[in-house]
Amino acid sequence: MERYNSKSEEETKQIAFEFSKRLKIGDLVALVGELGTGKTLFIRGVGNYFKINEIVTSPSFTIINLYNGLFESKSFNIYHIDLYRIKNINEIIDLGFSEIIASPNSIFFIEWAEKAFDLITPPYYKITFENVEENPDHRIITLELVK
Repeated sequence: MERYNSKSEEETKQIAFEFSKRLKIGDLVALVGELGTGKTLFIRGVGNYFKINEIVTSPSFTIINLYNGLFESKSFNIYHIDLYRIKNINEIIDLGFSEIIASPNSIFFIEWAEKAFDLITPPYYKITFENVEENPDHRIITLELVK
């Protein structure tokens, strides 16, 4: 388990950029934390590493954003899934969640992943975000490989 103390949006994106160096095709990253703790910001840092040409935005309303990234000079898919508006496990199943996270040539990032933990099998990365109350840009980020 690794713990980082980020004091700015740029530091959060840099932590994500460095974390991305360990990712490979097929990996799943579960992001957990309250609103405004930096989950989408973290994925922007990942997008920088994988050279996503689009602006990474929260898929709170669309539920899934699909981006194209570069891994070892080859194109691949980055699924950015946001389960914030999902009310129960049946809605997640109805989305075709299990089929989506089995998509080939992809890496998956799931915000509010705690809602889908019953459908996610290890190994996967779990990243927890906590705000430090004195400063809205200050957060604690914990990275863990769940085996």
